[in-house]
Amino acid sequence: MKQGTTLFLKVAIVLIGIPVLALCIFLLPKIGSFAAELYPDHAYVQLLVDIDLYATAIPFFWALYQAFKLLSYIDKNKAFSELSVQALKVIKYCAIIFSGLYVIGLPLLYLIAEKDDAPGIIVIALILIFAAMVIAVFAAVLQRLLQEAIDIKSENDLTV
Repeated sequence: MKQGTTLFLKVAIVLIGIPVLALCIFLLPKIGSFAAELYPDHAYVQLLVDIDLYATAIPFFWALYQAFKLLSYIDKNKAFSELSVQALKVIKYCAIIFSGLYVIGLPLLYLIAEKDDAPGIIVIALILIFAAMVIAVFAAVLQRLLQEAIDIKSENDLTV
């Protein structure tokens, strides 16, 4: 495969990562501060919100990195290799961890939504959880299909 055929997807990954990084730098500290303003008697709420939201950024960026590596393997004609299967496996686990962290943080978001009378926060969190689980299932299916293709290829190489 020609070098650069996956360039569009690589650019898309970078363009997805830049706004999320900007949100992590500029918006997430304000969300924690807002939670602390809503519950001034409970100072730990800001810390819990900050930890949960920043913790979700780690598997998100790690999954983007793995997707970038996967596209590099495709460029190098190593799409049907164990490296690709491993990258899909990591993406699957990152999506599960991302979703799990939002599930853990859902009670905190509920407290913020209840105090601020903004149920949209809960809906956004549920959409993120659902989207991450869809990505996890899709990565698991691709991982299984790719592993089966590799197994069939190795059987054919042995019989010839």
